[in-house]
Amino acid sequence: MAKVNPVRILGRWREGFALDYHTLSSVYVGDDEVGRPVFDTQRSDLGELLYRLKYRAEEFVADEIVQAAAEFVRGRQWGVEVVVPVPPTRTARIQQPVLVLARRLGETLGLPVSSGCLVKTKDLPELKNVFDYNERLSLLAGAFNVAPAEVAGRTVLLLDDLYRSGATMNAVADALKEFGGAADVYVLAITRTRRKS
Repeated sequence: MAKVNPVRILGRWREGFALDYHTLSSVYVGDDEVGRPVFDTQRSDLGELLYRLKYRAEEFVADEIVQAAAEFVRGRQWGVEVVVPVPPTRTARIQQPVLVLARRLGETLGLPVSSGCLVKTKDLPELKNVFDYNERLSLLAGAFNVAPAEVAGRTVLLLDDLYRSGATMNAVADALKEFGGAADVYVLAITRTRRKS
């Protein structure tokens, strides 16, 4: 099983963690044949598995990620009743890593997964390319609506694959409570970035 090194993440939820940092180090080693920078990147165990799931479409690595996540959640006293994945930004991607992970985590924990209760009300750019936190918040304002039938009065485990600034998770957690009537929200990210952006 992949090693975890839980990192607390703060926001508009009861408690939240990332299971580890995504990268441990990244050193510039030169440019490739077309002039793009090349880095020697060392990832955490979970960071490497998530990279393979997201960018190499190796769906079989999801089992090891989910095993680590499920063991972590079982060790908490959260009392979660439903898993809700953060809606993916890249909707054109055939395999949505966060949805794959949410479905398998729900199966492993014996919890329902509500991937359809959150609805984007507007198109958003990829926020990894927006570095100003306040700009991210502005873009996310009113970006999500919630169908309350699946979350009202329930304790939600909000799941994301990669935590960056927390802007999206804060917006979603607010929507789950305000529009969805969620009783409580806990957050789990598989990995988080090191830099604040």
